[in-house]
Amino acid sequence: MTDKVRIEPRSGTAFRLARGQVLTVIDPQGVQVSDLVAYNADDVREVISNGRTFDYEETIRLTAGHQLWSNRSNPMLSIIEDSVGLHDFLLTPCSTATFEHFYPDKPVHRGCFGNLAEALLPYGIGEDAIPTAFNLFMNVPVDGPTGRIEVIAPVSTAADFIRLKAEMDLVIGLTACSAYSSNGGSFKPIDYVIG
Repeated sequence: MTDKVRIEPRSGTAFRLARGQVLTVIDPQGVQVSDLVAYNADDVREVISNGRTFDYEETIRLTAGHQLWSNRSNPMLSIIEDSVGLHDFLLTPCSTATFEHFYPDKPVHRGCFGNLAEALLPYGIGEDAIPTAFNLFMNVPVDGPTGRIEVIAPVSTAADFIRLKAEMDLVIGLTACSAYSSNGGSFKPIDYVIG
């Protein structure tokens, strides 16, 4: 078991996760999103896929008992425990363009996309290979009749967590999200433990 590692507000990291290891991502203060992306460590062209995951799991509400699948139809991560039960796999990581589009009156930030790009570069993963992230703790309700989506504050509270088991050797990218709406207007850290 590794010690708890902190991702500071509005930043990100990347690391290897061996098959069978368990990644626990913790929202230490509550109401904070964490973007997660995953790649096959042996061939980073194999990457987490929201479309394959929705198809095989037959739901957009992913929680304990579900798996996250790759673009090659292989399971990458199994969700083994989840204290929140509400995450998003529809929206792409926030970026400079996101801030310019949604927050024109606020300072522009490189967002999760920029943080992931920097963190993943040492693993040979470029910007164009960053997929839609599994947005842990993110609250994106979908209106049934219209399909309209909205980003509102997470329901996670202090010390809420999700635990995921690696089904193959992986490279993981993980952030403490930078977007205002995603985090209820403030920015907090994310903690993680590998066991």
